[in-house]
Amino acid sequence: MDRPQFADFLRRSRSRLTPADVGLPDGARRRTPGLRREEVAQLAGMSVDYYTRLEQSRGPHPSAQLLAALARALRLTGDERDHLYHLAGQAPPLAGGCADAHVRPGLLLILDRLYDTPAQVCSDTGDVLAQNPMAAALLGDHSGRTGAERNIIWRWFARPRSRERFAPEDHDRLGRIHVAQLRAVVAARPDDTAAAALLKRLLAVSPEFADLWADHDVAVRRGESKTVLHPVVGAIEVDCEVMLGDRHRQRLVVYTARPGSVAQERLELLRVVGLQDLSRPEPEPRAAAR
Repeated sequence: MDRPQFADFLRRSRSRLTPADVGLPDGARRRTPGLRREEVAQLAGMSVDYYTRLEQSRGPHPSAQLLAALARALRLTGDERDHLYHLAGQAPPLAGGCADAHVRPGLLLILDRLYDTPAQVCSDTGDVLAQNPMAAALLGDHSGRTGAERNIIWRWFARPRSRERFAPEDHDRLGRIHVAQLRAVVAARPDDTAAAALLKRLLAVSPEFADLWADHDVAVRRGESKTVLHPVVGAIEVDCEVMLGDRHRQRLVVYTARPGSVAQERLELLRVVGLQDLSRPEPEPRAAAR
């Protein structure tokens, strides 16, 4: 790892951005251009101390997942993302047969502009790649989750209590949508090792998933309606508009409510109160006794 060059690249990338570029308020007058370290740390879902040490050429070697989070937070292009990995002494993710977890800066720019509307970027296999604050408030903050725990399909079937966010009458339909979407991906990309591994784990852990998989339903997710049960503001009926990205491997999902409805009023309340710990953490299942 080339620590001095890695630190310099982080500092220079941070200095190029303004709060408006990443959907943050300008706040107080700034003495130096660019984002503050704490703002980058917030966007990347890491501690300020850890990020500071990286900019000071100190600390442990960053993991691949942390590098991906930094690339998103700093709005790096694909080439810049690869350069960040190289400086860290790691091989960049291959586009090849696997879905690319790097969100293009243009897509992140659209996400940031939707400051009053819940929106998030997901891979076609269900990984939550980026959220705006409204989506985190409505659906739960995914920034602190790692690995499979960032995957919506995995959590739906392996962590059934995650469904408490949604109206019970929607559960069967949403579960079938998840399975049909994954089948479409696995069929379209048989060499995608990540999708194949997710399928194998789901078949092993969830009889419900296995039963739905046997039905052989297939569909590319393009939009649906659902009712989100928020723990503070109550039930919010939303329409999910899905905008497909490059090669359909990433999609921007925007959650809207019918104008003049109670749901719209509750979304507005959610925007006003923001992320003041309104989204209680979902309890994880206890480990099975040995």
